[in-house]
Amino acid sequence: MAAVPAIVRAPFPFPPLKRGAAKLAAIGLLLLTAACASPSEPGNGIDGGKPSSSTGDVTLVIGAYSVAKDAFAELLPAFQQRWREKTGQLVTFQESYEASGTQARSIVGGFEADVAVLAMEADLDKIEKAGLIKNKWREEGAYGGMITRSIVVMGTREGNPLGIRDWADLTKDGVRVLYPNPKTSGGAMWDINAIYGAGLKRSEEERGRKDPAYAKKFLASVHGNVESLDKSGRASMAAFEYGVGDVIVTYENELLARIAQGVPYEIVTPRDTILIENPAAVVDSYVDRHGTREVAEAFVAFLGSPEAQRTFVKHGFRPVDPDVWNETKERFPQPEGLFDIGYLGGWAKVREELYSPKGVWYQVLAGL
Repeated sequence: MAAVPAIVRAPFPFPPLKRGAAKLAAIGLLLLTAACASPSEPGNGIDGGKPSSSTGDVTLVIGAYSVAKDAFAELLPAFQQRWREKTGQLVTFQESYEASGTQARSIVGGFEADVAVLAMEADLDKIEKAGLIKNKWREEGAYGGMITRSIVVMGTREGNPLGIRDWADLTKDGVRVLYPNPKTSGGAMWDINAIYGAGLKRSEEERGRKDPAYAKKFLASVHGNVESLDKSGRASMAAFEYGVGDVIVTYENELLARIAQGVPYEIVTPRDTILIENPAAVVDSYVDRHGTREVAEAFVAFLGSPEAQRTFVKHGFRPVDPDVWNETKERFPQPEGLFDIGYLGGWAKVREELYSPKGVWYQVLAGL
């Protein structure tokens, strides 16, 4: 078997051209390729991801949330090699990485991603409700359609100079907090859910029941110290590393990945926090249009494989594969009060109660 060519990436910040324009662009690309490439070079797949008629090669369009980018830098070449060995076909990738909510809206608006890898189930729901996802990805996918897990934690500067230990410390005078905007960032919704849920947990301890009013007040107290609302978790992290703020609320995997790269964060794991679950799904309308269903389904399945799961762990994610989890769980602390989205009533209830136009989050923003 010949060596697999280096991966070819075509960043895809905007939706693909309409079909007529795409055909004109493809003609130009073919002419340029004929002039510049030797006949022995493999094709890269053109015309909306359809296999090249001469080579059978295929292009797969990935629409992912920004946090997945570093892990995908390893996973895409690994899948490319596996697919080439199995089928003899070269798969190349067009990749877009955005805040999860922005990515979901882009796909609904016409960005023809074959595979959506997003921060939360609620963002895939938007694509599903638009009629673009028709498969039963929760039931048919391994692990409920999820490919990674994490938890919401706090990151401080080296040595934790303000002595941050739990969520309540973020309400103190003079503590400057960063987390992104839940209007654009799925990660931000996990952050808000974690703080609001911790407020519910506190109310159960103090009052013997879940008290939404108590949880709202607790969230408002933390939000009163927020320095800025960035577009994405990555943008908040960039601001923090530039010197803005004292504490960042973010994914555990993000901090673990940055620490591995030499950035001196201190991770503070709250007693009560939320389990994050990140899904992936084939976008049926687009794979059927592009003729890429087989490779798209294989790619999503690959993300749940032990090989891919170990790569995710390398980048700080908690694996969904139980065997890989058993291999690696000692790396990850287990918060005493860890809860999942079900504790808040599930995503449908959370969207209505927290993020609807009159929901808790917008009341907090308005100071109501």
